[in-house]
Parts: sequence; C-alpha cells; structure tokens
Amino acid sequence: MAIEVFARKEMKYVMDAERYKHITQFLLKYMNYDEHNHGGKHYTIANIYYDTDNHDIIRESVAKPKYKEKLRLRAYGIPDMDSKVYLEIKKKYLGVVYKRRVTLRLEEAYEFIKTKEIPPEDSKRPKYVKTQVMKELKESLLFYNPVPMIYLAYDRIAFFGKDPSEGGPGRELRISFDFNVRTRRENTGLELGDHGEQLLRDGWYVMEVKAGNTLPRWLLDYFAEHGLRRGSISKYGAEYKRFLRRKIISEANDEKSLNLPPVIAEHLTT
Repeated sequence: MAIEVFARKEMKYVMDAERYKHITQFLLKYMNYDEHNHGGKHYTIANIYYDTDNHDIIRESVAKPKYKEKLRLRAYGIPDMDSKVYLEIKKKYLGVVYKRRVTLRLEEAYEFIKTKEIPPEDSKRPKYVKTQVMKELKESLLFYNPVPMIYLAYDRIAFFGKDPSEGGPGRELRISFDFNVRTRRENTGLELGDHGEQLLRDGWYVMEVKAGNTLPRWLLDYFAEHGLRRGSISKYGAEYKRFLRRKIISEANDEKSLNLPPVIAEHLTT
C-alpha cells in the first residue's frame, strides 16, 4: 500500500479551445508532457465523490470557508475490482491544498469505506502499516458515514516543468487541462464505465496550476499579457450547483434564489 501526502497551491482557470491551444504551445518551451500523455494524448481520471445523505461536505465547500475538505475514490481509466485505486482526503486551508491518499485495490477500497475497518494483511500484497493517513481516512469515514454521491470523470492533458538545467522550473510546477467532464448520480461504481452527462459546454477546459511556492515570472507574464484571471472552480461544486438549479426549477420553477458565480454559470450545461 502506497502512502502519499501532498501540500501545494492550486489555481484554476476556465478557457476555450483557442486559448487552450495557444497556452499549451507556449508551455512546451518550459515544460514537458506528463509521462502518461505520450506526446499529447489524453488520459482519463475517474472519481467517486463521497458525501453525507444531506450533501454536508459539498454544501460546506461551496460556502467558501477558510477550511474545507472532500473525500473521493480515484482511478485512472476504468478499473476492475482488482485494479489499483486511490482513496483520498483533499483538504484546503487558506488557499493551500493538502492531499492525503492511500493506494488500495478497488474491492478492498469499497470494503474499507463500507466497514470503516483498515484492510487486513494478506499474502497478495506488501505488509500494511497503520499510518497516520489510514487513521485519518478511517476517522473521516466514521465521522461522515458517507455514501457514493456522484461519479465524475474527465480527460486530462498535463505538463511537468523541465529540469532547471534545461531552463525549466522543475517538476514542482505542474499544469493540467481537464475537458470532457462527465458526471452521473446513479450507478456510481468506478468499474461500471466512464459514461455520464456532460458538465461543461463543448470546447471548454479547466486549467489547474499546481505549485509548491511561487510561480515563475514567465508564467505570470503570460497571464498578465493575455488577461487570464483565476476562477473559484470546483468540478464537484459545479455539479452540485447544477443539481440544485434543476431541483429548484423542478420543485418551484424559480431559479432566482440560486446564485451561481458567472464563471460557473456561463460554462455549465443546463
């Protein structure tokens, strides 16, 4: 079982296909494609977001508190029950993202979430160590008693900074572009395929800039020259707001009480 802990700043932007094409060509001066992209071919990330029956986790998140968290199970592509997946707690405090995750087989991840008991050792995998991360995950599961709320998948093109010897910023800088974002609220299992309803309008991308400290000057200059401005964008949050909007329309035929930020409302499917 691999234990992984991350702490970094994350900045998000929404852009159309023309801006995406321009900025990716620019980034290749200082960055390389992620090794999983093979020269520009995308890969797929699939998630189950867990929440309480009353949506307590995402409701707290979209209220924009100083501290918020999400609980999710992540796979790359469509897994089977024996495939490697990642159970994660993603926390954000004052703009810094802390991600803590463990690697499990899909079957035992489901069982861990259901029983809240750390998976036992067996002969098929290395000996488990009951780490702080596993304890934190167990505590979150016990506290929230979560259910699989939504399935959310997207295709990704990602870049890592070139080595400083090549004039790059190093691998601490990572920039990714997510598109073809699809979601479903039924049959949320990761093993059931990556189909779903489109979340964003055609041709739109979510860019995420992930860095340990400050951004390089050349990137800041590009943002300033081309007028790129950060947006407060969460894929799960956007899906939840769309869910609420539809619920309001269905139950009261009244959308006035739902205040969607323009950067979200403009790019969401209806």
